[in-house]
Amino acid sequence: MSLDEYQEYAERDGAVVRGLRALSGATAAGVVVLALVVVGTAYLGGRRGFPGPGAVSVTAHIVAAIVVVLAQRFADRRRGGAAISCSVGVLLVTAALLWTQWWG
Repeated sequence: MSLDEYQEYAERDGAVVRGLRALSGATAAGVVVLALVVVGTAYLGGRRGFPGPGAVSVTAHIVAAIVVVLAQRFADRRRGGAAISCSVGVLLVTAALLWTQWWG
């Protein structure tokens, strides 16, 4: 798909759908960065002998990162309700990750 075709395709959705897709995309990127930080912290903690995040936390972050990237990819390639559903899914998975692993 060329850039012109993509821009024409993206302009077919309303501003709300495009804005929600952008918000969920930034959120998905944040979850991936957070997962990398948690994995790096677990690695360094194990090598240097200090407690770090456990296996459950590392697994939760990796699974959440995979899920949000797949959902965001689907949202970026769909229009209307499907894009909204996937974008909301990204936000919900992120909220669940933060609630259970950081605030819980």
